[in-house]
Amino acid sequence: MNRLTLYARTLRIHQWVKNLLIFIPFLLGWQQVGWAPVGKVLLAFAAFGLCASASYVVNDLLDREADRRHPAKRHRPIASGAMAPGTALALAAAALVAGLGLAASGGPKLLMVVSVYLAFTLAYSLWLKSIAMLDVVTLGFLYTLRIIAGIIAAGVELSYWILVFSMFFFVSLAMLKRYSELYNLRQRDEETAQGRGYCAQDLELMAALGGASGYIAVLIMVLYIHDPVIAEKYAHPQWLWLVFPALLYWISRMWLIAHRGRMDEDPVLYAIHDRPSYIVALVCVLGFVLSL
Repeated sequence: MNRLTLYARTLRIHQWVKNLLIFIPFLLGWQQVGWAPVGKVLLAFAAFGLCASASYVVNDLLDREADRRHPAKRHRPIASGAMAPGTALALAAAALVAGLGLAASGGPKLLMVVSVYLAFTLAYSLWLKSIAMLDVVTLGFLYTLRIIAGIIAAGVELSYWILVFSMFFFVSLAMLKRYSELYNLRQRDEETAQGRGYCAQDLELMAALGGASGYIAVLIMVLYIHDPVIAEKYAHPQWLWLVFPALLYWISRMWLIAHRGRMDEDPVLYAIHDRPSYIVALVCVLGFVLSL
């Protein structure tokens, strides 16, 4: 493995796909703001990516002993010994300084959101990830902060619909991640998740709560489409109904795959390599584009 690849894996550059959420407010509000804020949105994307990478490195440093006992995580650069802790810490510091510098250049509001994100990711790594249920709510909040950063960068009106949808949707994905971890734990005949507040017997409860959270997110999407205010923002709002069955199918399918034991422990990374997920994303984008 060359040095550049090692650095990219340590910083988990592939996780930057999660920061594409920052573009959603810009895309939804494009009709009102045009192309003017695209530079600020790209800046926010880079700032979040660098700060998130720094937090991933810190988390991997704190978890390296537990990761070495995990069948998949033991291959991470820090856990495997491919990346020295001192070098990893220096890499995290460089990413953090660069990320905060970009956030500051985007204005005080963006810097505040990025700072809140960093504070919660640090609290998550040190403490919150070991508290059952609070950990998944925290993860949902961290995803929602990306949406808020996108709203600030794009300069669009704050929509409480999208924020509430985001919380329920990403809490569902966080629970899906925990469900997959617990499923693998049960397959290995282990009882307690290392460093987590869960045990194997929580598997069925996690499925019930996670599935319900995902369906509530879809319901919020339907209520958003049915809101009379939508007619003022979209020329052809009826096309937004394409999004409803697409999201309902995707949430249901992801939980079905997890129930069958075929889900990776990170549903976002699973979706990146999943062709039906791309089709669903295309249908959702098409629905929004046709509605403009």
